[in-house]
Amino acid sequence: MTTRLLATLAVTACGLPAAADEGMWLFTNPPLKQLLDKYKFTPPAGWLDHLQKSCVRFPGGSGSFVSADGLVMTNHHVAADTLQKLSDLKKVDYLKLGFLAKTRADEMNCPDLELYNLREIKDVTADVNGAVKPDMAAADAFKARQQKIGEIEKAASDEGKGVRGQVVTLYAGGLYHLYTYRLYKDIRLVFAPEKQAAFYGGDPDNFEYPRYDLDCTFFRVYEDDKPLKPDHHLTWSENGSKADELVFVAGHPGRTSRQNTLAELEYLRDTGFPSLMQRLNRMEVLIGAWIGRSEKNRQLGEDDLFGIQNSRKARYGGLQGLLDPKVMARKQAEEKRLKDYIVGMQKEGRKLPDWHAGAMTAFDTIAAAQKKRAEYAQEYGTLEQGTAFNSTLFGYARALLRYSAESKKEAKDRLPEFGDARLPALKRQLLSEVPTDDDYEILKLADSLTLLAGTYGAEDPLTKLVLAGKSPRARAFELVSKTKLKELAERTKHFDAKSVPTDDPMVALAAAIDERARAIRKKYEADVDEPKRKAAAALAQARFALDGANAYPDATFSLRLAVGTVSGFKENGKDVPPYTDFAGLYARAKEQGNAGPFKLPKRFEERKTALDLKTPYNFVCTNDIIGGNSGSPVVNAKGEVVGLIFDGTIQSLVWDFVYDDSDARSVAVDSRGIIEAMRKVYDAGRVADEITGAKKK
Repeated sequence: MTTRLLATLAVTACGLPAAADEGMWLFTNPPLKQLLDKYKFTPPAGWLDHLQKSCVRFPGGSGSFVSADGLVMTNHHVAADTLQKLSDLKKVDYLKLGFLAKTRADEMNCPDLELYNLREIKDVTADVNGAVKPDMAAADAFKARQQKIGEIEKAASDEGKGVRGQVVTLYAGGLYHLYTYRLYKDIRLVFAPEKQAAFYGGDPDNFEYPRYDLDCTFFRVYEDDKPLKPDHHLTWSENGSKADELVFVAGHPGRTSRQNTLAELEYLRDTGFPSLMQRLNRMEVLIGAWIGRSEKNRQLGEDDLFGIQNSRKARYGGLQGLLDPKVMARKQAEEKRLKDYIVGMQKEGRKLPDWHAGAMTAFDTIAAAQKKRAEYAQEYGTLEQGTAFNSTLFGYARALLRYSAESKKEAKDRLPEFGDARLPALKRQLLSEVPTDDDYEILKLADSLTLLAGTYGAEDPLTKLVLAGKSPRARAFELVSKTKLKELAERTKHFDAKSVPTDDPMVALAAAIDERARAIRKKYEADVDEPKRKAAAALAQARFALDGANAYPDATFSLRLAVGTVSGFKENGKDVPPYTDFAGLYARAKEQGNAGPFKLPKRFEERKTALDLKTPYNFVCTNDIIGGNSGSPVVNAKGEVVGLIFDGTIQSLVWDFVYDDSDARSVAVDSRGIIEAMRKVYDAGRVADEITGAKKK
């Protein structure tokens, strides 16, 4: 199958044609037939391009332009890291208290925050694959492919003009697309509610429904110290949505495993998820206890604790799906269908495509790679992924150490993250102005060093090397208290000189394990990543041939389109309506004693009589999302904003592996609820006027 033909098709993530509202669709391959057949809707000319160019990517989440003056909307929990950094710098707890810029002059500059706006998409599959020769060993093939990707990204990037290229791997290597982004670095905070409003109900209500959360935050993009005038931005719906209405979600789903083989899912079920959940449970207890000791600790660790709790609950839901015989039976049936097709092509005696030989052995190849993955998991996770060194300061040390070494090599020989096109992002992260806290760094590092000792044993040479004759806490104290990398000037000096402070204890620790870490990484890439990449690419091409345009690729934290309707569901035999309202918020607080995670924010208690309590607050829809979609706009057929994605129901957590909309839903803040709260609770009429009046500007 030619590259040109591949580019016109989409591969099924499940092995079966997509049904109902399933699909995280590429903007280059939208589900036009599905939209026409089911909804009698065809996007007008320019509709998709406008939506694409109105969207932005946040670190770990999604967002969109919602005014002609560069106003950007996302979730409060996507913005939480920035709010925490601003709190550290300004000594004000913006997570707890919220923030409102009363004028544009009050909008607050956000350190380290970068937003990506996708401008162009180009198929570069032939270029990437052309770098890999048929007789290459796995390690050489991996290196050649990464080198070519680096070259393509560098050629497409112009840091001075704020342009950055990224090659996105689709269909497990069936396609490679070059995404060219406009990069924005001058981002300023405009409005954020307090966390108690944004995350109302806390962990007990997380992934549940009904919900009553004002999970939104607004930023503004500046260019040349003036508000950006984006060429595309979304307008606000005057009337919001209604039940059963067609809606679209445009965002950046992080990662799904719907194309994974049974062998890969069995690894996650039996090894990957249980191990990860143990670590998350450990961190949740550790940080949860620590933040309860003081207000300072709470400010420092609260956002991390939320992320850990969110991940723990999400992995629990995913594991439940993998333990569900019906889910695994469905995956088994899908795999058998694809195997039968591949084998059947050979039996029919027809001319076989180039990918067929690889597809015939692909399942066995991936199964063998999973065995290697299990064999390498402990050392790879501990040393290369850094689970034994949970410290921002250790991250600085390793980055400086490797940057010093990699920068002396030719581009083709570097680790991919040190390619020329990726160095600006590395520099921005490494030279963050946000200070670290010694107590918090010691807490995290001591616990992860304890995990290392418990994993390898106290007498293991690695444990002895790392602990250097001290207890984990004493060693963590020594490393954190004596490192100079807490100082921005120190990091800047060595980054600019492409050197490392050889007398720094944190750098010395990173150097002591670096050879072993690089060795396990090389083995992992050669024995797990590259064999799987080749095998998965062959299977992807088989799916192309089998299912064609009924299909879509797994999520890759690249921009996707999801189609669905505003729709309630049944839970335990009872109907759950699609909408909640402000009246429900006050009823929820009353039934829970207005205490703990269900305590109303003071503003909501004081402004109750000002609110129209019938205003829709949150709603659910069938659109296919996953982690990374947080902050995605929900738009109607006119392309107008009707909501803001912030969560999924507990039933949707299985969507990592299979899509089912019988009772699983995406959860959004209603556009009407956002404006009602901004005007009547937060006195943010200036911002609300800009949002609702955007289409008139």
